[in-house]
Amino acid sequence: MSTEPPEETAENAEPGTPGESADTSQTAAASETAPGTASDAPAEAEGTEAEGTEAEGTEAEDGRTPGAGQVSEAEAELLAQRAERERIERRKAERRGPIEAGGKLSGTAADLLAAVRAVESGEQPAAPVSEKVRPAPRRPAPEPVRQAPPVTVEPVPAEGVVAAVREVLARGGAPEALAAQAAGVLGGGAAEALRADPWQLLRVAGVRPEQADGFARALLGGEAGPDDGRRERAVTGWLLEQAAVAGHTALEVSALTAALARQGVPDPEEAVRTAVSDGDVLVFRDPLPQTDAPAPRRDTASDGGGDGADGAEEERPVRVLVALERYAMAEESLADGLARLIGSAPRQGGPDAEWERAAASAGGSAGELIRAVAGHGLVLHTGGEASLAEPAALLRAARGLGLRAWAAAHTPVGRTRFAALLEAVPAEGTGAGDPGSGGSGSGETDAGVIAAGDERAGGPAVATVAGLLSGAEGPGRDADGALLLDLLVVLDAPQLDVETAALVTESLPDGSRLLLAGDPGVLWSAGPGRVFADLLAARVCPQIASRRPDPGPLGELVSGVGVGELNQVAAPGKEVVIVPVRDPGEAVHRTVQLVADSVPRAIGVPVEETQVITPGHGGAVGTRALNAALKERLNPGPGRFGGFDPGDRIAYSPALGRTVPGRVVKADADGLHLSCAGEAVVVPQERVERSVRHGWALTAHQAVGVRWPAVVVVLPGDAVQALSRPWVYTAFSRADRHLSVVHGVEQALPRAVAEGAAKPRTTRLPVLLAPQVPAAAG
Repeated sequence: MSTEPPEETAENAEPGTPGESADTSQTAAASETAPGTASDAPAEAEGTEAEGTEAEGTEAEDGRTPGAGQVSEAEAELLAQRAERERIERRKAERRGPIEAGGKLSGTAADLLAAVRAVESGEQPAAPVSEKVRPAPRRPAPEPVRQAPPVTVEPVPAEGVVAAVREVLARGGAPEALAAQAAGVLGGGAAEALRADPWQLLRVAGVRPEQADGFARALLGGEAGPDDGRRERAVTGWLLEQAAVAGHTALEVSALTAALARQGVPDPEEAVRTAVSDGDVLVFRDPLPQTDAPAPRRDTASDGGGDGADGAEEERPVRVLVALERYAMAEESLADGLARLIGSAPRQGGPDAEWERAAASAGGSAGELIRAVAGHGLVLHTGGEASLAEPAALLRAARGLGLRAWAAAHTPVGRTRFAALLEAVPAEGTGAGDPGSGGSGSGETDAGVIAAGDERAGGPAVATVAGLLSGAEGPGRDADGALLLDLLVVLDAPQLDVETAALVTESLPDGSRLLLAGDPGVLWSAGPGRVFADLLAARVCPQIASRRPDPGPLGELVSGVGVGELNQVAAPGKEVVIVPVRDPGEAVHRTVQLVADSVPRAIGVPVEETQVITPGHGGAVGTRALNAALKERLNPGPGRFGGFDPGDRIAYSPALGRTVPGRVVKADADGLHLSCAGEAVVVPQERVERSVRHGWALTAHQAVGVRWPAVVVVLPGDAVQALSRPWVYTAFSRADRHLSVVHGVEQALPRAVAEGAAKPRTTRLPVLLAPQVPAAAG
């Protein structure tokens, strides 16, 4: 297919697939694309060299101080996180003995574990290091908030604390704009903490070691050096936090020491030993998966050799991992909770015959799902958007059998869409889940059909995961802190990070059922871990794959991408349109033209229902550049409040990994007033820059959990390195009716679909599950 004229629009563009735009006829034109354009593409950072990736589109910090008055969803979620940290501290205090380790290691690994042995002799304080999984006590539940306030106002630290921090930052030459964020992270004593240890500035999102070094030199003078123990400690924690941003819950020792060396730490091994002995990090020896090939003989000199009695065990290779306690404890708690659900007998909710009757009525994979949930505490369900009709049929059947059943979605938009789908699903016994019943989950029904928490007509309620955990939504909790339910369906399960998943499982009572449902082809969670993928690979519970494909040309295209094929699909209704471009300037021009003119006229989708998705925030065709161009065309204004004007589309990030689309209503002394998913939010001026972006253009990470009638995916020539099969799958599958692809990457797109698997993440969940669930060891 030849390159289209520069002013060709969607209504007369040739329909087809992204594969068509990779013709050799485009090679000459594409070679004119500006090379070397900078990009903040949201690819996951590898190892410990994460560069503060903006994949989730949020830089909101965790340490907010709750304000007076009503408790918002964000505050309530932080209360739950605080309770989790208190539980971790209690568990840390319970760990009296060191791990049994070190006998079969040599070199750096043996030196590291020698620090642990030093604990036994009393030479160093005990470190909370363990490779054993112990049941975790359920923490007290946060006080539930039954009625969410009509207006959510983000709290800010006390002005006196911020002023004191601002003074310290000014003395050290750091931007004073960081004052509110530093005060939120470091608490009321933030100014004193920074004076005593300037490298604590690394705990503020976006600050890098070289910036903290300059700040420390300004405050400490000649005392600040690369071998300062405070620096080594802070940089070690920063590297592990950056690894968590990239999705890892732990790192191999060799990766951490190499990263420390790159950051100028003189003795990386000693820095890690100190971090282990001081309890800043935990160390683990996890067995590597068994292979058919014989394991290599390991050096036993460090423990004086072996007598051969346990030769098989000695030959078993292991990997030594280090992790921040926060994520290690969350992963252990998650494994405990999952094992408890798998091992406990679920409450019947009715005779087996009634479950079978409901399954037979549903038929197909929906019936298989009902049968699996009837007899198991944990079940996994995989499928695309259309497959959501099957969890909906399950919830109807469960409620008909007397179970307290709820669903939880990743985003408020997902909550509304699933609630509307539930309203459209017939009651149990009338063919719910039949492929011909018409439950497509397309989201085109009235968004106001069911409000979150509405259970009229016996229908199960729907919440967001954050709202359920905070108590702002959901059935409430009993005196022990367990949710008052018998069945929980978690949608968008690939978006669960280890901390959120641990909170969910710990909140479920014994005998309850948990269904994790989601599309395994989408991008993984913004936070650390790959919970859904790890569980699918571990095969510790029933897995039901939906046989309900997404319909039409879009469904066919996305299904092909999911298996690594960029197919050409017939699109008679211009469901898929390819718009080739030669350079970044043309990409921006054509994107604005599609959103503002072509898609509304040719497809009939209004501007406000068309979403642009691009790989990164920076660069010539990132979200910043595209949003600036789209604002100028669609809602020009002076941007008097942090660059925003009433009517601007925005992406609001109340917490890491959560993005809610919305609009600016107004701005006043209280802050920026937003309307997000039907709820009013007020963001103080100090937080606008960190938690609000323009939202005409998003990254695929920001778009997960949301769908729009029309989507324009922009693939500029400088985005090649950011492309992967999960990214393309996620971006393309956000469209309900129409997909335009502004294509400037030539053969890189089919190559990314065929070869660009998700970047691996280092996690411990499978190893932790293996001794608790026998099936996990097979």
